[in-house]
Order: sequence, then C-alpha cells, then structure tokens
Amino acid sequence: MRRRAVLAGAALTVAGTAGAGWWVRGRPATVPAAVQVTTGTATVTRTDLSTTVQVPGTLGYAGAYTVYLQGEGGTVTAVPQPGQLITRGKPVFAVDNRPVRLFYADRPAWRPLALDVTAGPDVYAVEKNLVALGHATTANLTVDGKFTRATAAALRRWQRATGQPVTGRLELGAVTFQPGPLRVTTVTARVGAPAGGGGAAGGAGEPLLSGTSTTIAVTLAVPVNRTHLVHLGDAVTVVLPGGDAAPGKVTTLSTVATAPNENDPGRGPGQASVPATVTLDNQVAAAAFDQAPVQVNVTGQTAKGVLVVPITALVALAGGGYGLYLRDGDARRLVGVTPGLFSDTLVEVRGDDLREGATVEVPAT
Repeated sequence: MRRRAVLAGAALTVAGTAGAGWWVRGRPATVPAAVQVTTGTATVTRTDLSTTVQVPGTLGYAGAYTVYLQGEGGTVTAVPQPGQLITRGKPVFAVDNRPVRLFYADRPAWRPLALDVTAGPDVYAVEKNLVALGHATTANLTVDGKFTRATAAALRRWQRATGQPVTGRLELGAVTFQPGPLRVTTVTARVGAPAGGGGAAGGAGEPLLSGTSTTIAVTLAVPVNRTHLVHLGDAVTVVLPGGDAAPGKVTTLSTVATAPNENDPGRGPGQASVPATVTLDNQVAAAAFDQAPVQVNVTGQTAKGVLVVPITALVALAGGGYGLYLRDGDARRLVGVTPGLFSDTLVEVRGDDLREGATVEVPAT
C-alpha cells in the first residue's frame, strides 16, 4: 500500500535506538509537493523488554599479588614457572633449600609467632590455615587469633608433616600470606641468586614473583558519562572472543573516577572513567582466554509482559505526543499512545485502544 504524507521538520530520532517515526500534522492550505510513503504492517506483541549498555573490557584473571622474601636472606634454590597454580600449603619458592609455603590471609605477615605473642590477625590466619590443611580441628583449636598451646601443637603437627624443624614456632618468612590460590605470572628471582641481598633480583625490597588469583573476570573502564547506566550487582552478558555469550555480574564498581589513559579500551580522548569488575558465572567457559578484549552487555531497565511495536511505527503528532496507525484491512485510524521502554528496534506502548495481536502501520523497508 502507498500513502501520502506531508513531512514537517526533521524525522523523529529516539535516543539510544536505531528507529524513527514520521511527523503528522493537519493538511496545509496549499501543498507544494506530495511525498509518496510506502508502508507495511507489523503486529502488536506482548513480551519482555530490557535495555542494554555495551562496554568494552578485558578478560583475564582478577587480582594482582606480589610475593616478597621476609625474614633472613639466603640463596634462592627453587622458583615456580609462569602459569603455575599454587594452592594453600604448597611451596611457592625456596631459600637455602627451605620451601616457603602458601597460607591464605588478607594481609602480609610481619613478625614471628610463638607462645605469648599478642593476639592478632596474623595468628588468626595461621590457625585458620592449619585447620583448613587438616592439622587441627575446631574441636582442639579455637580459631580466635590468640596464640595458645593448642596453636603451638597444631604448628608442630604441620611442621612434622612437611619435614620442617618441629618447634611449634612460626618464623617470619616460613610462609607467604596471599589472598588465595596463586597463579604465577612473572618470576623475577633467579635460582642461585642471593635472596635478601642488595641489588639482586629478589633482593631486599624487590619482589621474587607476582601473580593473580584464579578467578576469571573482566575489567572495565566505564566512561563517567555512562556510569549511571551500570550498577553493582547488574546482570551482564560477556561476548567472548569466539562469539559465545557467558553470563556474569558486576561485582566491583569504584566510586572514584580515574584520569584518562589512552590504553584503556572504550574511552574517548581525554575522558575519565570508573573502574569496574565483572565476574563470570561459569569460570570454565573463559578459561582459555587471558588479556583478551571482550564486549560486555549490561542489562539495565526491564519491563515484563508489555505491549511492544517496532519503533518505526511511532508517529510524532504535531500537537505533541505520539500515535500509531491501527490497520483493519483497508481501514486505518490514528490512536494516541504513551511510549515506555525503548530496546533495540522495539518500544513499549500503552494506550486504551491497543490490544495484543492488533496490526499497526510502519514505513516499508
């Protein structure tokens, strides 16, 4: 079908969408030119709509951990390999043939531990690790951060099981405290080099190695002009390099913007951004990728069970507001509607004269 319409002004543009309607106004006294508009039809449907914000990000492993030598120096006799995964209780490196093992804690150790030391979070971490490794139970060791005879007994059991001198005392440097399992990325120490000596890799103040957690996540730099669209806990879909989609969630979102950095993906020149992290629901789905660019689709507003039409069906009325042309065979009538949520090529519409399954007029493609 072809219809005549007088175009008045520019075409309606809906922000954040790809569609447009056309202007309708009363017929002028004289019509200088008529424009033939070819039309088609679409059906009013009932469905769920949601908005999506697309933010580029980098897929990799969360966290950045650095391992230093603590305590007295010596000679580095063993180091891990990049890519190696080290879990609780396992050796991370060795000095003078003495393995330094991994304990999980939220802060580094800073003192030797023995009977009569003051209570503290380092004692709590040691007790918690000893229980997790099976050298104590909550029945024979109270995990409360107080170094007691029960703590010393559990230490002796761990020392005996791992071939260490059995003292019931934990020397500074016997373990390295890290937030969790360690995935080694860079090793700066060298076997045979002095550990704790000045100037050598792994020397005083120099890290022996660095790593990450084993949690696969996406780091984002959300432009400040889009932060209102991304929220902590938002559901997301991560488009992986192979094209597969993996669900996830926004798990961290900073409240402080960072200065522009031309190396950050998705940021325009001179644009500040807010750091955010997305954690994937299925860690296995992205295990093959590291430092890979990805697209993150953040689900924003949602409208469930609403009537929708193509955005191009909207007619901008000369007196304000919007309408739709309803079609019934060759008959057509204009009805007013209230647009709701816009999503891709569809728009939610509300109106007394609307029903699911009705036919509306749209410009032909």
